[in-house]
Amino acid sequence: MLSGQLFQQNKNESFRFHMNQSLVTNEIAKKIYRFLPKTETREIVVVCIGTDRSTGDSLGPIVGTKLSERHFNDFSIFGTLQNPVHAKNLADTMTKINSSFDNPFIIGIDACLGRSSSVGYITIAKGPVKPGTAVNKQLPAVGEMHITGIVNVNGFMEMMVLQNTRLSLVMDMAEIISRSIARSARWLKTKPQWLQSSLQKEMV
Repeated sequence: MLSGQLFQQNKNESFRFHMNQSLVTNEIAKKIYRFLPKTETREIVVVCIGTDRSTGDSLGPIVGTKLSERHFNDFSIFGTLQNPVHAKNLADTMTKINSSFDNPFIIGIDACLGRSSSVGYITIAKGPVKPGTAVNKQLPAVGEMHITGIVNVNGFMEMMVLQNTRLSLVMDMAEIISRSIARSARWLKTKPQWLQSSLQKEMV
């Protein structure tokens, strides 16, 4: 639902990658894994925010759809092209999630507007995403961590900008995010030693 530019994050709490950089899926998956709870007793829920009625705002539902098409069952998924989570049902969806799960760890996913030089960047950060900020809507914050993709520029006629966002960019970005989530979930099960060592080095 188009989050605005994100608030300032502390070091090691926010990471940004361009979708065209090498090994980007692996790098994003490592950062997602870094924030995930490592206890098996806490269920993880992915809330993919946006609508299929706007190209620029369809990033979240496309991510949710790609995960569903992969028969991804490790995390619970809310928000697909067929059943999107958008401004009108976001509050009800969050109420449903919190009543259906016991203290779930929620990952919020949304499209974002930014500077022209930032288009194509994907951010993985600790803390909630704030949907609707870019289009001046007051909506519930979502997630203990979030993933956002900058799909176009902000600052002028945002609704028109959304309608004129390139679908190919959104599709490619959604593919990267969905693959990264699936990979991080696999690592959560296998806990590879190389990954533990890599994360420990990054924390130094």
